[in-house]
Amino acid sequence: MPWVGTWTTSPAPVADVAFESQTLRMIARISIGGTIVRVRISNAFGDKPLRIGAASISVRTSDASIVPGTLRRLTFGGEPTAVIAAGALMVSDPVQLALAPLTDVAVSVFLAHPVPETFRVTGHGTARQTNYVSAPGDHTTAEAMPVARTTQSWFFVSGIEVEAPTGTRGLVAFGDSLTDANISTPDTNSRWPDQIARRLVETFGDCPVGIMNQGLGGNRLLHDLTGDSGLKRFDRDVLAQPGVTDVIMLLGVNDLRNRRGDPGEVVSAAAMIAGYKQIAVRAKAAGLRISASTILPYENETFQPGCWSPEREEIR
Repeated sequence: MPWVGTWTTSPAPVADVAFESQTLRMIARISIGGTIVRVRISNAFGDKPLRIGAASISVRTSDASIVPGTLRRLTFGGEPTAVIAAGALMVSDPVQLALAPLTDVAVSVFLAHPVPETFRVTGHGTARQTNYVSAPGDHTTAEAMPVARTTQSWFFVSGIEVEAPTGTRGLVAFGDSLTDANISTPDTNSRWPDQIARRLVETFGDCPVGIMNQGLGGNRLLHDLTGDSGLKRFDRDVLAQPGVTDVIMLLGVNDLRNRRGDPGEVVSAAAMIAGYKQIAVRAKAAGLRISASTILPYENETFQPGCWSPEREEIR
């Protein structure tokens, strides 16, 4: 059976964070269920190898606690430890774990060495999900992990995938903060891709489509800002996702807003249309169906006054 992504987050650099040989317990709400599962751990923006001392996956009850009997140790090529090269990704070996759609999953990763602030940490800064950092030590098998602090970011864990029946579709939501989680209420899984998964379950009693959220706050189509531009990250964040068949793209308002005010990053309608066409060509070459959402109006936003103008509205 094919692998299909049931949860993802777009990797990006996360600054001003450090760990002292601690365990990270990352919480994720999956979309499609399954009985065979594996995890992706990313060092995409790292400039040094990342050493994983141990890892596990389990069903989460609440906070940093897990359902007894659901913990599965993760291995990598049959080994309980792993070294992920700078800029690379590692996929765990499959494990058997029965997961229903819309289950909260806990992925625990023990960092086998100190990660100082000088280490370029790969993660996702705007998770809108409470995650947990332990006291020093390997707590990957603890049912109730001792918590030293919480965080609203995901670190290193970038995807969860399941074996799914042949013909299962995979939808990537590709966009900026509107797709990511911006101003969404934390710990409620209220992003619009989450709502699609809920509606599928309500309609079919199951989730027949793996939903992969590859939104990235501040992201732009043509220029880097928060992480890579849409054109640059499309291959990694869309084409490389397991089981992807469909894409919904909501991207472009941050190109118009140009928050940095850089004259070299002023966009035209022609340049943006050319960028969209490039993404469409790459999606279709991979056999994917892609839909583009209308760029939403932003005239009355108060977040950063001065980013709107009649000229930019005409481009929109």
